[in-house]
Amino acid sequence: MEENRFFQWTVFRALLAILQWWGFNVTVIIMNKWIFQKLDFKFPLSVSCVHFICSAVGAYFIIKVLKMKPLIEVNPEDRWRRIFPMSFVFCINIVLGNVSLRYIPVSFMQTIKSFTPATTVVLQWLVWRKSFDWRIWASLVPIVGGILLTSVTELSFNIFGFCAALFGCLATSTKTILAESLLHGYKFDSINTVYYMAPFATMILALPALLLEGAGVMNWFYTHESIGSSLIIIFSSGIMAFFLNFSIFYVIHSTTAVTFNVAGNLKVAVAVMASWLVFHNPIPALNAMGCAVTLVGCTFYGYVRHKLSQQPPVTPRTPRTPRNQMEIIPLVNDKLDHKV
Repeated sequence: MEENRFFQWTVFRALLAILQWWGFNVTVIIMNKWIFQKLDFKFPLSVSCVHFICSAVGAYFIIKVLKMKPLIEVNPEDRWRRIFPMSFVFCINIVLGNVSLRYIPVSFMQTIKSFTPATTVVLQWLVWRKSFDWRIWASLVPIVGGILLTSVTELSFNIFGFCAALFGCLATSTKTILAESLLHGYKFDSINTVYYMAPFATMILALPALLLEGAGVMNWFYTHESIGSSLIIIFSSGIMAFFLNFSIFYVIHSTTAVTFNVAGNLKVAVAVMASWLVFHNPIPALNAMGCAVTLVGCTFYGYVRHKLSQQPPVTPRTPRTPRNQMEIIPLVNDKLDHKV
């Protein structure tokens, strides 16, 4: 009886964690798109800066005031030598995501974001000369094919938004790969990650946002109606972005790796459906099929990576041959890459 109740509570907690993660993720995406499209606040750098400020304040409040998470101490030298480069890539990742939302539909942007596993594998193969099991390469075929099908059939295709989303995948992959070396020895959770990276990201982005968008933002203030309610929505999106990071911490500790992978891909489908209900952007049948193929490929990729990680390490008695040097992708906290 006790074991049965514990199992039921575990399942309920995992389901609750996934639902609140989906809720925050979809809310942030829809709010950002609403800001760009409905509020006519077409300044992705400024929106990203607001998100970083809210995240920095929220992480400080969680760690220092409420003490819900212990602070992972990082010496000042490592903050600049190791955290700052990560923050720079983290900043580029978020900005490119918001830029892509500015120009292309949520459904198209989310499908392109699913291209991240492919860019991670290719980067590690080209730059770091790592080799991979053939099943990893096979799992990338439906991902790439689905992206191509979706791009060809997208009615609202915009080359600038497409490139921003694609380079966003490269930024995400680079951030993940850099974490392997730069954050070695620091077991960061999502809240500590935000605590250290958000202030750096704000500092990096503040000046470009002021120079490139400052005049446009001031003009928007003078010409836009309902400034008060619009600002509430903009800052609320920043608060939701912080809670999204907090929800990721909860869902990681409540689910298995396989469940997290499947839930992450289903989250894309939920976001696409929600955006269609709110913005009514047309999604042709072939476009929807391309998105579905991409999500199936991502699920297969996660399954293959999980199965390979369960294999016992080989300790050969003779020198290893190239055939035995195949590696799976060495990700550090790859679950955290589902942040917006």
